[in-house]
Amino acid sequence: MKYICELLSIKYPIIQGGMGNISNASLAAAVSNAGGLGTIGCGTMTPGQVEAIVVETKEKTNNNFALNIPINVSPYTDELVNLVLKHDIPVVALSAGNPAPYIPALQKKKVKVIAIVASVKHAQKAEAAGADVLAAEGFEAAGINSNLELTTFTLIPQICKHVKLPVLAAGGIGNGQGVAAALMLGASGVQLGTRLIATKEAPFHPAYKQKLIEAMDNDTCILGRSVGQVRRVLKAPYSEKILDLEKQGLSPMTYREMTSEVHHIYGAMNGDVNKGFMNSGQVAGLIEDIPTVQELLDGMMIDAKKQIENGLAEFSTPFMI
Repeated sequence: MKYICELLSIKYPIIQGGMGNISNASLAAAVSNAGGLGTIGCGTMTPGQVEAIVVETKEKTNNNFALNIPINVSPYTDELVNLVLKHDIPVVALSAGNPAPYIPALQKKKVKVIAIVASVKHAQKAEAAGADVLAAEGFEAAGINSNLELTTFTLIPQICKHVKLPVLAAGGIGNGQGVAAALMLGASGVQLGTRLIATKEAPFHPAYKQKLIEAMDNDTCILGRSVGQVRRVLKAPYSEKILDLEKQGLSPMTYREMTSEVHHIYGAMNGDVNKGFMNSGQVAGLIEDIPTVQELLDGMMIDAKKQIENGLAEFSTPFMI
């Protein structure tokens, strides 16, 4: 935990996940100001759109933040890498593709590279390519996901066993218990997505936040299994419509159109559950309030320490055999 904080120059071992085209400076800066590592997800935005968010983020925080580049999703990957170098962004998360071709140029400029992985094989390849950190994302996570469907609780210890790089646990983490569990599984820190949606600084539609608070353990669903492009979202009229169409034989092209960033914005920014979807991980069932980002991160770290101390106390009691 201490090493990852030193490596990324942050106070807490908590990283914000990329949020595609709904990324914004307000939330990224709030995470960085609270001691974590805020992240701007590029999604399919143009370099000009991303640059505007980068500039605004710099105005709102003097702390480190990251850029998430989804390699095979963005049509502007090379330009976005150049944007990182232009603005001296200290950390880059590479996802949705092979990070190897981009790592040398980034590290030459002393940029730390986080590779998003979903299996031991992916992790080993990213390590061999020279990544500095791995973010291992379990199937519980929100949004575009791996079709391997490996859970965080099984994925993290296996990856930690087979690589030497520090690993961030992602998927299903939204409180101090999750942080403590991730550390016990061998992770050096955690990546948050859904939990940060339900914060005061997150400029998303109030209906989105309210649905997260109301969500129970089974109120998310997986779209795209029929076309091999899975995504976890909140259950709502639009997502149910897609599921029904999948049963009838939805084409991959139509699926991509229906789950484009346009429909992501309809749901997340406009609160329209009839025209768009709201990404959500299974951690939604644990969300009960809308704190500030500072309150959330401080509380998570305090609770994580308490959870670990309580666990150690349990082990100090003689076991009945």
